[in-house]
Order: sequence, then C-alpha cells, then structure tokens
Amino acid sequence: MLPLITLEEHFISTQVRLGKKDAHDADFPPSFTSKFESLGDERIQDMDNGSVSLQVLSHAPLDAPPAACVDINNELALAISQNPDRLAGFATLPMADPKAAAAELSRCVTKLGFLGALINNHLHGQYYDDERFWPVFEKAQELDVPMYIHPTYPSAAMLEPYKGNYDDRIASQLSAYGWGWHADTGLHILRLFASGFFDRFPRIKIIIGHMGELLPFQLDRIAGISRMWGEKKRGLMEVWRSNIWITTSGMFSLAPLACLLRTTTIDHVMYSVDYPFSSTEKGKSFIEEIRKSGLMSAEDLEKFAYRNAEALLRVKARSLE
Repeated sequence: MLPLITLEEHFISTQVRLGKKDAHDADFPPSFTSKFESLGDERIQDMDNGSVSLQVLSHAPLDAPPAACVDINNELALAISQNPDRLAGFATLPMADPKAAAAELSRCVTKLGFLGALINNHLHGQYYDDERFWPVFEKAQELDVPMYIHPTYPSAAMLEPYKGNYDDRIASQLSAYGWGWHADTGLHILRLFASGFFDRFPRIKIIIGHMGELLPFQLDRIAGISRMWGEKKRGLMEVWRSNIWITTSGMFSLAPLACLLRTTTIDHVMYSVDYPFSSTEKGKSFIEEIRKSGLMSAEDLEKFAYRNAEALLRVKARSLE
C-alpha cells in the first residue's frame, strides 16, 4: 500500500470540549466525540487502519479570539511532539483580528513547526476579498505556507435561502454539508479572483477540499465570464492551475475526480479523508478503486497519495510497512 498523507483532518481542543456544546453537534453520532477529542492512540489506530502515514490536523470549524487560538495551537503542538512522525498541524487563526492572526500564523510556523493554517470560509458572512483580511495572506505568502479555506456554518442571514417547506433541520443540512458549504467556498475563490487578490499575492498557496468545492464542473464557463471582471495580470485558469491546490476530502467517487483531473494539473490534486466526518478505511478503499479504474497512472497515483503533499508542505511520508 502506498503511504498516504491527509490534509483535512480535524480535532476539537480541550478548552472547546469544556465549553458550551455547539448546536450542530446534534447532527453527529456519539462515536464522533472520542475521535474528535483523541490526539493519541485512537487517532493513530484509525490512521493505521487506513494506511495514513501522516495526518495534518486542524481544528473543527471555530471562530475563536486570539488568546484561545494560542491555547488551541499550543495544545496541538504538544500532541504533535508526542507523535512527530505521524501528526502535523495547520494553525487556528483569529480572523476577526487580522493583525493578531498574521502574528499567530508566524508564531505557529516559525516556533511550532506548523505547515500553514486552515481558516473558515467566512467570518459571520464576511469574505476575505475584503482587504482588511489581507495582512494574514501577506504573511502566508512571506512564509511560503498554504492557507486551507474550509467550509463553515452559515450566519443567520445566510441560512434564509435554504429554508423551505420542510423541517428547519433539513435547511440546516442543506446550508452546510448538504450543499451550501461547497457552493459557498467555491464562490469565495471567485470573489478572491474578482477582487484582484491573486494579483496582490501572486505566490499565495490556497488549498480547498471536497474535489474543488463544485468549481471543476463549472470552471470552463466561469473562466470565459471572468474575462469581463476587469483587467487582471493573469486569467482565472492560470490562477486555478498555479495558486489553487485541491484535496478530495470527504468525497470518494470517481466521477468528480475525473472531472477534477480534466481541469487542473495532477500536481495540485491531493488525497484527504476529512476525518472523523469520513473514515480512513473508506479512504483506503477509494485509493484501491482509483488504482483499479486506471484513472491515474502509477506515477500520478503516487503524486496524488503523498508526493504532492510532500512537495507543497515540505514533509516526508514514511512507509507503514
């Protein structure tokens, strides 16, 4: 079995566990609790079961103040120090305070050895095409580390379009992992492009998950329309292929993967599980399905499984055999 690196894998910190439970927790089975909380034996065993060599951990969707982010990142750093060959980290940042977020990103990368940061797709409905957030991305470009833009739950105003002639619980799911998370994150990438963000930060490295957050299927149409969005130094397709990396997190189907591979270079496509929302065993089965399908050559499958992540994150996957 190939060594595997996964990049969208979550935990919940001690201080969050001791605080008020999130209303969204009710959507998940009790078995998720221990998996979210484990930074040791249970997590490592699940990694072994799915042949995951290295798991890059990030906190579950959270909007936390600067002091809490420091505590969360320190807790994760301690866990990584106890399993340095198996665990790595993306920083949690206080995006409501961009200056503090940039400083915390710098601390996490230079002092704690983190590989970048994973940030929510928006801050209560505010997106990062607003230049007040750009100091964080300026620091990421300076440090040459990726920023993973991850879906988060909608604000109250954002939830309204999902309500209909059905239970509000259905509306909540439609607004999140049932549809809205992915469409909204894809929209965010287009907002960044339209704002001139990628002209300001030509070397920025952005990661998105879930097979590209619906963008690959629409990309050809959007690229043509985007030429009307004002003068840009590079077109949308060049930005897509140069600045955006995509993981498969939480999606284990050949059809969207085939579409993704037709729209971007294999060098920017990476395997991920979205643990514990998805299981490492399911991911391992998907790797075998890809191998048998012939969708990727043996060389490309290696890139997808771990080599692309090694190159982007400057890490090394060790064999579990």
